[in-house]
Formats: sequence, structure tokens, C-alpha cells
Amino acid sequence: MRERLVPHAVAAAVTAVVLAPLAFPGYVLRYDMIFVPKMTLSWEVIAPATALPRAVPQDAVVALANQLFPGWLLQRLVLVGILYLAALGAARLVPTERTGVRVVAALGYAWTPYLAERLLIGQWGLLVAYAALPWLVRAAIGVRAAERGALRLLLLAAAASAITPTGGLLALVVVTVLLVGRYAGAARAASTAIATTALVNAPWLVAGFVSEGSGRSDPAGVAVFAARAENWAGALWALAGTGGIWNGQATPASRSGSLIPLATLLMLAVAGYGLPVLWRRWPKPVVGRLGLLAVASWLGAALGVLPGGASLLGWLVTAVPGAGLLRDGQKLLVPYVLLVAIGGALGAERLAGQLAARFDLATGRVLLAGAALLPVAVMPDLAVGGVGRLRPVAWPADWAAVGRLVDERPGEVVSLPFQEYQSYAWNGGRVVIDPAPRYLGVPVLIDDTLRVGGTSVAGEDPRAARLRELLAAGEPVAVAGTRWVLVQRAAGPTPDPATLAGLRRVYAGDELTLYENPAWHPTPEPSHPGPVGLAHLLAGTVVLVLVSSGTARWCYRVVASRHASPAEGEGG
Repeated sequence: MRERLVPHAVAAAVTAVVLAPLAFPGYVLRYDMIFVPKMTLSWEVIAPATALPRAVPQDAVVALANQLFPGWLLQRLVLVGILYLAALGAARLVPTERTGVRVVAALGYAWTPYLAERLLIGQWGLLVAYAALPWLVRAAIGVRAAERGALRLLLLAAAASAITPTGGLLALVVVTVLLVGRYAGAARAASTAIATTALVNAPWLVAGFVSEGSGRSDPAGVAVFAARAENWAGALWALAGTGGIWNGQATPASRSGSLIPLATLLMLAVAGYGLPVLWRRWPKPVVGRLGLLAVASWLGAALGVLPGGASLLGWLVTAVPGAGLLRDGQKLLVPYVLLVAIGGALGAERLAGQLAARFDLATGRVLLAGAALLPVAVMPDLAVGGVGRLRPVAWPADWAAVGRLVDERPGEVVSLPFQEYQSYAWNGGRVVIDPAPRYLGVPVLIDDTLRVGGTSVAGEDPRAARLRELLAAGEPVAVAGTRWVLVQRAAGPTPDPATLAGLRRVYAGDELTLYENPAWHPTPEPSHPGPVGLAHLLAGTVVLVLVSSGTARWCYRVVASRHASPAEGEGG
């Protein structure tokens, strides 16, 4: 019993320590992380008309879940689930009978620079895939061994990963690489898994295909999103330590320490020492292929800073639709992070066994305890929400008031200042993606140009580009033909009066001012995006069937165990 409870206890402890600020009321709003009281499920959420489907089907899933849970609770359920399942999944995946080694694996995967940086930049959807990967790999091993229920677990993990395009793509690659080959039932299992994983990725694939945008990205983003050095050792060594995100504001301060590269070297040495153990305990094809995935993911993350890599990426994003997914290569590191965590746990076990044999059992246990605490010791500022950076705040009342007005008279909104990311005093000055598209239940036009330092990376939305040109030419925003103009006064300077010419002010609060365009006329609603809606329906049906079958099987086991005779129970 102790062996089963300890990984759960460790996962719960890690979750509580990292997410401690979420004990306070409110919403954590940081970079790409936006949760609102109740998000409306609309066709614009399901299938953005012109923008690339970066939040498909994530926004639709959130809007659907918002019908059951308020936003503040949903955010906590999501973040707690990510931390808890990441730690527990790694603990269960590592092939060992020793509880202490499972603890090392749990902390080695749930307390990493990768998780910290993606959490601090608000990319919780990608972290869902991060938390799902240990379960996906474990299920793939079970599928290869013809274990009962393994295929269903694998497909559930793949479906969870597909909440974002990057996560879904990672899951599809992992499933394909791990399952193709020779083993019992190989052809049927692999084809079912790959086809179903592709199907749960259909929402964002189809949405990207039918979008009015070209799908091509600005090559200027290659340099902006390239891996970044965190200390004197450079960008490649930062990636080796599972860090190196392009945004320095999303990096824990401890990563700049002069001893961090030495800690990375120690981590890699221990992980390398554990790989022979993994080779003996797992099927050799799985170890080899997971190693191949880890190397490929690291090279993909490093491509932007490798010689010639930036030129290759620049060509890809301009020539191949959707290749913009590869610009921020560091997010592809997930298989590498998992292999390092599992190898590190087994390396610590091997060293502990040698020390116990040479000295005593207590010495080996001390080494395991040190290995478990090493991630926390070298990056203590992930604790307490990144030392307060994940602090909940309350939405100002202006947002609810504007939301009611727009709901009463629906129509497209232009959000000003016309920029993708905003900064509010009521949010502690933290940068956050413009919340209007998620808070208001109507289409909202924002500028998707990303400005990093002195570099501007053009977006892909052609409608936003047209409005940007109008504003640059000094034209009033009413020319765009939208019904509403929302001015976020706390996010930037007041727009020029000429920009607001011809508009009628209908609401003025401390934070927001809402204008209506008297010249607006309703236009025929665009036809519903049938292919994208069908893709969502099929993917949702797959998930529902998987969850229902799993629930039914669990209920059957509970009932069967209660009605089993004592002899049958002992024999089972």
C-alpha cells in the first residue's frame, strides 16, 4: 500500500508547492493563459475564419467545459491536473520496484525548467501534452505487449495532447514511432492507434486547411523564437538542461546562475548512467525509438541556433503552410525531457545500489533523496507560483458590463490598443494576450503582430493586416465596418480622436470604453464551417467513446469485486 500511495503523495506535494498562490480567489492571467468567468461556445471559437488555428480545439474545449464549471475553478482543475499527472505519470513509467526511484522520476519530470518556462508563459495547453506523454509511452509499451486496456489509455493520452496543434503533432509522431514494427497484433494495433490519433488532431488540421489565411509565417520570427542562452554556457547547453525558452520574462531567475551548467552536466551524466538499466528493463525497440525521439526533439529545438538552421527554418515557414509551428522549437523538447527524467531516476538507482553494496543501505538512500531534491535545489523559484508570478487577480467589473452590452446587440468588435498583448495595472503589470476574444461572446479583431524588443513579427490574419493598414493611414476605425470598438484605457494611450471619428460612446468605465458604429449594418452571416464542425464532432465522439468505455469497465470491475466470493477475491 505504501508503495502505491507515495507517488500520489509526491505528486500532490509538488502540485501544492508550485500552485500555492491559486489558494487565493481570482484568475491567473499571464501571457497566453486566459480564463474568463464563462466563455461562449461559438463558431469563431471552433473555427477562426482567418487566423491560424493555434487555439483549436483548446478554446472550444474550454468554452464547453465552462458550461459546467466557472472559469476560476476550471483553471485550477486544469493546472492541478497538469502538475499532478506529470509527476504521477513519470513515477509509474519508470521501470523499478523501488519507491524512492519513483520519487526521483516524479520530481525529475514535474520540476523542470521546461515545465516552469511554459507555465510562466501561460501555455497550459502544451503542458497538457507534457503531462500526457508518460502515460502515452506507458500505454504504447502495453500495446506492444498486448496488455488489456492499453490501447484505450494510449488513445486517451493522445486525445488530451491534441488540445493544441503542437501537442497533437507530438502525440502523433510518438505513437507512430513507438508502435510501428513487429510484435503481436502489430498491424491492427498500430493502424488503429495512428488513425485514431490522426482523427483527434482533425479539428486543428481541418481548421488550418479551410482558413482564409495562407498559413505561412513571417521568417523574422525564426530569430525571435530561437532558443535563448540562460547563462554563460549558451543556448545549446540551456536546451540540454531542458530550458532555453525564447522569452526571458518566462525564465526563473535561478536559471542564470553560474553553477547551473555544472548541475546540467551532473544531471546528464546520471541520466546516461541509467540508460543501460532502461535498455535491460524495457523492450529494446521502445528504448531505441524513444531515444531517437529524444535526440530528434532536441535537434528540432536547437535548429534555430545551429549553423544553417535559421536559414532552413526561414525557408520552411515562408514556403510550407503551417511550418510556423516549428519556429518556437524549444517547445518540441518534451520527449527529451521525459527520457532524461527516466534515465536520471534509473541512474540514481544504479548509483545508490553500488553505494549500498560498498558502504551501507543508508548511504544509498541518502543518494536517492539527494537526487530527488536536486531539481528543487537548483531551481527553487518554481515554488509558490514562480515566487508570486502566478498570482490570481479579479476581473474588473467593466468587463462584465461590456460583455452584457455586446451580448444584447451582437456584432464584431475591434479591440484597441491594436496589439496582441496588453498590460494592465490591475493585473500587476503582467503581460497577457488580449482577453477580449475570449471574454466577449462575439468575433473580436486584434492585431496579431508580435513585438519582441525592437523586432516585429507579422501575423497571419489578413483581416488584421487590412485594419492595421487603415489605422496607419490615419483612417477612422469605423471604416472597417465593425459594430463595436473597445478601448482598453488601462492598456495604453488613448486613441487619437480621428481614429474614433463617427463612433457613438455607449459605455465608459474606469478600465474600458465601448463605442458603437451607427453606420454599421448587419451582413449575411457566413455559412457555418461544416468541415471543421464535422472534425470537432468526430474527435469529440472518439473521446466520448473512450471515456465511456473506460468508465463502464471500471464500474464493472467494482461491481464484480463486490459480488466475488472470498475465495474468488483471494484468487484474483
